[in-house]
Amino acid sequence: MVYLTPMPRQAFDDAFEADLAGIRAAGRWRELRRIEGPVDTWVTIDGMRVLALCSNNYLGLANHPGLAAAAARAAETYGVGAGASRLISGSLAIHRDLETRLARFEHTEAAVLFPTGYHANVGAITALVGRGDAVFSDQLNHASIIDGCRLSGAEVHVYPHADAGALDALLATRSTARRRLVVTDSVFSMDGDHAPLREICRVAGAHDAMVMVDEAHATGVEGPTGAGLVEALGLGDAVTVQMGTLGKALGAAGAFVAGSEALIALLVNRARSFIYTTALPPPVVAAVDAALDVVEREPERRARLATIAATLRARLAELGFEIPPGAGPIIPVITGSSERALAWSRGLLERGVFVQAIRPPTVPDGTARLRVTLMATHTDEDLAHAVAAFAALRDRL
Repeated sequence: MVYLTPMPRQAFDDAFEADLAGIRAAGRWRELRRIEGPVDTWVTIDGMRVLALCSNNYLGLANHPGLAAAAARAAETYGVGAGASRLISGSLAIHRDLETRLARFEHTEAAVLFPTGYHANVGAITALVGRGDAVFSDQLNHASIIDGCRLSGAEVHVYPHADAGALDALLATRSTARRRLVVTDSVFSMDGDHAPLREICRVAGAHDAMVMVDEAHATGVEGPTGAGLVEALGLGDAVTVQMGTLGKALGAAGAFVAGSEALIALLVNRARSFIYTTALPPPVVAAVDAALDVVEREPERRARLATIAATLRARLAELGFEIPPGAGPIIPVITGSSERALAWSRGLLERGVFVQAIRPPTVPDGTARLRVTLMATHTDEDLAHAVAAFAALRDRL
């Protein structure tokens, strides 16, 4: 018998260090920050109190006392974990009740919970299409959509960002595919712009293609009741799959897919990221239910968010920063180079404003940026502080 001498651990570490050196050299180094205390409009980093302008907590619900109280009550009743996947013993009444409510919220027949938005997108796409099928994805779709498309085994076609005409042409060339799925973000996470959903649905309908819309950054923010951009545009009958997250505007964690009863039954039976993972913890589920109460009861949060976003967007543009056209709480400040994005992020932190630098591969080369995001709970004084910090940064530059 021949025994092989295992490679020393140091050899692996040396290889890892070489990889890390390449990441640093490319200006793509990332590190975790330690933030003290709750997620709020102001946070403490390294002992410094700073204005947070990089959270997806759009409605300011992550530390809402009503959500915390609901989570605490659920922990006392159900415990802190579901204990199993949904198809084993983890499908609790609290899960089923929230799914029913989410379906009603999204104006669909049914809904199903997933642990994260990543799980939801990968699970839904891989359950719906496979070999012999074709999937059509916007160029700037979220990484979870990109990975779901790749993992599905379907033929993947990427169309230019928000270009329904190019999508139409692509669909026409793949008319022999067994099944066709068009998938897009509704609000794009790095640019904050909206997909041309009316045109996409029209084109997809002409080619008998399904439409899947990722409402991660629209759930709770867009639409007359906060259900998302599909609701805002009245496209519920034209969209096959609606995905939304529970950890952004709704302040908790997790995600859901909503649609027909047949679609949801198919996901329960085929989506591996649903079948083979532990169910959402009951306290999280209860917090989401409480968040939906706030969304229904306090539409002024959505109105406030839209108002302050438009104000800050205009003020930053007046200061001379490059702000792409758009609306809503995601405001990209384009720097171009990764080095400049990092320098600007550090400069703002020194002035009491916490904004992260977003660099390739998250965004295309040459489009590095600061991703400014707002919460409905930001005050006018907070906005003044932010504008002053950006003005000081401009003057230094």
